[in-house]
Amino acid sequence: MNEEMVWILQAQQGNDEAFARLVEHYQTPVYNLCYRMLGEPESAEDAAQESFLRVYQNLTRYDRQRPFATWLLSIAAHYCIDRLRKRRFTIFSLDAEREADDAPFELPDTAAINPEHEVVRHEEQEQIQTALAGLDATDRAAVILRYWYDFSEIEIAESLKLTVSAVKSRLHRARKAVARLLLANSPEARVERMPYGSPAL
Repeated sequence: MNEEMVWILQAQQGNDEAFARLVEHYQTPVYNLCYRMLGEPESAEDAAQESFLRVYQNLTRYDRQRPFATWLLSIAAHYCIDRLRKRRFTIFSLDAEREADDAPFELPDTAAINPEHEVVRHEEQEQIQTALAGLDATDRAAVILRYWYDFSEIEIAESLKLTVSAVKSRLHRARKAVARLLLANSPEARVERMPYGSPAL
């Protein structure tokens, strides 16, 4: 039995210290999922806290045959989908974006940060977040779970209560939509849309 399962069993028996260890272990991936879903640091923090509260309240219902991380992230994804559907619009604030060790774009060594590379990286992050914001809430969750958390199509289907064929269809549609939005927001596309003169003017 691994250490995580020991924490889970202890937490199911009411050991708050064991649950605190689970929170500490998973707080970064849960926060990052919530941030990519909601687009705002403050909303992501609130959603992460609420997700862990729901995990705590439902811990006795956790099926030990299922990976704990999959179950936990599914709860967070569902909560974020509900939040998105309720508020109907999203205002994005990317200034306080936090990076995880497993993020798709890694920060360079802080001792040797290249300012030009940092600008490019930040622009890429903004473009990706904007592209995600253009997706339906369920499509957004499917994309994030697949490409940031490496969920299988079967795991996504179980997590979002969809059929596998529906997941495949949503991922295909979402990939095309994200690619279209990224292309439309690329620097080259912005230059082509400039009404007058050259970019230097």
